[in-house]
Amino acid sequence: MVTAASALRIVFFGTPDFAVPTLQALLASQHPVVGVVTQPDRPRGRGQKLRASPVKALAHQHGLPVLQPERLRHDEFLASLRALRADLGVVAAYGKILTEVVLAIPPKGLINVHASLLPKYRGAAPIHRAVMAGEASTGVTIMRVVQALDAGPMLSTVSRSVGPEETSRDVERALAFLGAEALVKTTDALAAGAVLETPQRDADASYAHRLTKADGIVDWSQPARTIHNQIRGLHPWPHAYSDLEGERVILLRSQVETEQNLGRNIEAGEIVEASGDALSVQTGKGVLRILELQRRGGRPMSSRDFLAGWRLPESARFVKSQQSA
Repeated sequence: MVTAASALRIVFFGTPDFAVPTLQALLASQHPVVGVVTQPDRPRGRGQKLRASPVKALAHQHGLPVLQPERLRHDEFLASLRALRADLGVVAAYGKILTEVVLAIPPKGLINVHASLLPKYRGAAPIHRAVMAGEASTGVTIMRVVQALDAGPMLSTVSRSVGPEETSRDVERALAFLGAEALVKTTDALAAGAVLETPQRDADASYAHRLTKADGIVDWSQPARTIHNQIRGLHPWPHAYSDLEGERVILLRSQVETEQNLGRNIEAGEIVEASGDALSVQTGKGVLRILELQRRGGRPMSSRDFLAGWRLPESARFVKSQQSA
């Protein structure tokens, strides 16, 4: 049980929506949050106006001191961080690699809410890469932060299944709350001196590289299941896309219609049905049904609305985009 004497003063490092449940859980815990470190305000939206991060907005609601350093090595930031007198740092999707100096400031170091079952999917995009790979389960690891990327000892893990139709957005929302609960339990255990730190097996590590728009290029020679996982794994960004009749089309939702080929000579990318609600495409193995898509500059729409507004010739087929722009 955490008492006033054993409670840890927390400095929180986080930026996007994924980090918000963890900060909320800490604010509801026995551990006082003494300050927040988040990324500087960035231009967002169509107007490219400067906007605060979701974590900064929550911190302001609770009257917490907020630090937004452009560089973590600046003396002014380091002095402000030390002045918080935090016992422990908690990191959840902060977005910058922490320096040795920062790691050394809280006496109990820093721990991180990482959205994978380490040592799998170390790196910047663990949720998206797991969904794209068709993983049947994933989870959150609470780990100690060290200089090597996501390689610190593990303090606790929690797992959940991944549904075959779930998108990265679905999984991220679920893991955000699972991670928040696990983080508070781990912090309580740290305060009580009851945490076992388990080293990772580096030989089992895999890396979840940062996403780029090029990840969205659909190769129709791949199996239907692979393309389906790509579409849901890249939702909500950067999205899977392909060219149709010379126009870029964003693919938002799909369903594997069959994992067997149709038994006749049909090329990958060829549209095999385009009527009513059905927009079905031959792949390298099996047929993929497109459920929701978006023309460039348009709004997301169902396949029925898409087909009603675009009379496709019988020869129409999706082709692999040649560039990511």
